[in-house]
Amino acid sequence: MASINENLSAAAWPAGIAPAADDASKPHNPGHTKGLGEESLAPQDTRIMGKWSYLLAWFGGCVSIGTFAMGSSIVGTLNLLQAVVAIAIGCFVIGIALAINGAAGHKYGIPFMVQARSAFGFSGTRFPGLVRAVPAIVWYGFQSWIGAGALNAVSAALFGFDNLVFYFVVFQLLQIALSVLGFQGIKWLENIGSVFIMASLTYMFFSVINKYGEEISTNLVNIEGTWGLPFWGATMLFLGIYSTMMLNVSDYSRELDKRVRIAPLTTIYAMSILPCTLFMGLIGLMVSGATGIADPIQVFASAVDNKPLLIITLLFIAFAQVTTNVLNNVVPPTYILMDVFKLSFRSAAIIVGLLAFGTFPWELVKDESAAGLQVFVQTYSAFLGPIFAVLVVDYYIIRRRTLNVAKLYDENGPYRGVNYAAIIAALTGAAVALTFSSVSWYASLIPAGLTYYVLMNHWSACRRFREN
Repeated sequence: MASINENLSAAAWPAGIAPAADDASKPHNPGHTKGLGEESLAPQDTRIMGKWSYLLAWFGGCVSIGTFAMGSSIVGTLNLLQAVVAIAIGCFVIGIALAINGAAGHKYGIPFMVQARSAFGFSGTRFPGLVRAVPAIVWYGFQSWIGAGALNAVSAALFGFDNLVFYFVVFQLLQIALSVLGFQGIKWLENIGSVFIMASLTYMFFSVINKYGEEISTNLVNIEGTWGLPFWGATMLFLGIYSTMMLNVSDYSRELDKRVRIAPLTTIYAMSILPCTLFMGLIGLMVSGATGIADPIQVFASAVDNKPLLIITLLFIAFAQVTTNVLNNVVPPTYILMDVFKLSFRSAAIIVGLLAFGTFPWELVKDESAAGLQVFVQTYSAFLGPIFAVLVVDYYIIRRRTLNVAKLYDENGPYRGVNYAAIIAALTGAAVALTFSSVSWYASLIPAGLTYYVLMNHWSACRRFREN
């Protein structure tokens, strides 16, 4: 296996793909910052986030209404203690997985779609790219509808103007405008918003307990629940919300200062994700268990009696959707469109925002849709898990944490075309995962990783991928 220096000169790159002047061709300068919207797929040496900024970015980006829906979906299955433990286990697994798969992006400054070329090939990366992009766009539309609903509720309360479709369009256009600012804009949006998010989550949590304490005690505390397979299935549901980010974590870790060591990253990831996941999951569980309501707008409207506080709460819900969407649901499909169709960051971000209009989110927020969202998470996790396993085996076992970055950008080089070993391994893992749908992500890892390792070492068609 070839090893190259992390900082390559422009002459070492194939024609047309040399890094931009503010990327890998410049020496590391933590004081230098990218301009708004200046994003590319080239190796990035300029890093804009320190460890605290990175932690706050993840914290602000993980206030997922999808977590609320997952909490609603386990009503009647787990008691309150079991739900807390399930969420904690899920977040711990997430932290480990993010640290493991984000190492290549942090070391070499490459995004997910470039990292995946060593395993899947240039053309083959369209498979993991599509699997990653679809749930991102669906969640984008879903959370935008929730945010628009919150704005509409505020408008109706203050001005008597009630038009959810109008606010959905306006809210989506606002997010598109913010998303084209790139990571520089995302950094400040997430960092500044994290304090407001934490304060609002704490307030909402205790408001729910105060309002529905008796029902929560009856329906959630004083039930037996289970520590069996449904419990482990619940850990996977809360993990599954972030299984998408486990795949493309290099898109974020390439922004982290190189001087931050890999060892503390598991703690940074877990501690940034755990508070939001715990609050949102438990609020969904408690309110749905007490009232049977799964729509978060109705939940908080009924839980908060004070009108000014209700308005602040609803504005928080809208703001939280923005911070989550721009980090987790815009960047991944945007980079994928940039790679596949050779678009600029801004053009790709606009297209992703427009695609979210076509996800029919008004169907996903219905009370009867909570179970359907659970199936959705289980299904896409069945494909994301094996892709994650392939990437980890490729980087740590096949290549022993050494990538030939120049060849990852050479379309006519050894990674051209499709590496069918990765495709077969991912589909094998997915087939096993779908057989055990309640724990699909867990079930997929060993079959996919083992299949990929065996094929890469014993299938002659993989030789050019293995040797480079």
